[in-house]
Amino acid sequence: MLDKKAKDKIIKKFRTHESDTGSPQVQIAILSAEIEELVGHLKQHRHDYSSRRGLLKKVSERRRLLKYLQKESEVAFKDLAEKLKLKIAKKLQEEEAKKAEKEKVFDDALIDNEIEEIEK
Repeated sequence: MLDKKAKDKIIKKFRTHESDTGSPQVQIAILSAEIEELVGHLKQHRHDYSSRRGLLKKVSERRRLLKYLQKESEVAFKDLAEKLKLKIAKKLQEEEAKKAEKEKVFDDALIDNEIEEIEK
């Protein structure tokens, strides 16, 4: 668990405005620090399964917040991912690119079908 000073330092670094304490950027940064701390703990204590479960919960919560931030503000997402050096951000971006490509192919197919119907 992060102490108050470390949490305040993270909040000051990632806040979006002066009184910000709960924006997605701040929450993701705090979760990332907690995840790093838990990973270090689990390297020493390999059989601490309750901490492993807590780690998985934090990772999934961070993933949800990252998806939300990516959907709301692509620029803020990329900036945060770069600052925190997150591997998951690359994966999320690739998934979004694949999804956009599938939608484009689907739209192109619909347009082709409409053109064929008009020509008939």
